[in-house]
Amino acid sequence: MLRCRELQRTLCEGRMQMARLSGRVAIVTGGARGIGRHYSEALAAAGARVMVADIADGRDLADSLNAHLSSDCAASMAFDVSDEDSVRDLVATTLDRFGQIDILVNNAALYSTLPPVKITEIDTALWDKVMAVNVRGPFLMVKHVAPHMIACKSGKIINIASGTAYKGLPNFSHYVTSKGAIVAFTRALSRELGPHNIGVNTLAPGLILSDTGIENTAHIDEARDKVLQSRAFKRDGYPPDLTGALVFLASSESDFMTGQTLAVDGGSINT
Repeated sequence: MLRCRELQRTLCEGRMQMARLSGRVAIVTGGARGIGRHYSEALAAAGARVMVADIADGRDLADSLNAHLSSDCAASMAFDVSDEDSVRDLVATTLDRFGQIDILVNNAALYSTLPPVKITEIDTALWDKVMAVNVRGPFLMVKHVAPHMIACKSGKIINIASGTAYKGLPNFSHYVTSKGAIVAFTRALSRELGPHNIGVNTLAPGLILSDTGIENTAHIDEARDKVLQSRAFKRDGYPPDLTGALVFLASSESDFMTGQTLAVDGGSINT
């Protein structure tokens, strides 16, 4: 019931700002669950047509958005962001369905299922898996989406990093390293794609209490008190705290902004 009310509120707010992303098409990787689900909802509510791309099944979310907004505002596809053939199929399917790609949100990542582990005890295969999803995944998405944005001389790429890339986090060196790579990836891409009028920025959330995060209490128990103490705003963060910044980065309002990191964490870090 709470989930339904949150969706209704998101959609209601979105109807008041529909023109912000009207006529645009977005891909949200990892868009079916957790924070990614809120990203998908917010972009659709702001007028974009959204491809919900996730290793999980996103059909229920797409059906809900189509029912509440318009019959062609969302579609879904199950895919593996770390597999190039799967990424290639996703891009082709999105173009077949919507005809264009204007916004890419590189959100898919391994985090909530990772237990805290010392650097001396991280299995090499796990390290490689985190890098495959969290770093190779965004690279593959940009590799196959960017040519279409370049052809149109416009586009918005939003890479999702983390405040941990700036302040560190013990026992999660694989995750923190991957998010540090995303910040550097954004900086390099902004220089390369800027001449094509493609904006590339990073959204860096702090600790967010999403449904997938709460399911793994190790993350919450390990960091919550310290994070709250570090914040200027002494409260927990929730997915809706991120969506305004996401829509801003996807919209024309950020047209003269690229290569930047926008931290949304209650003032825990300064970028």
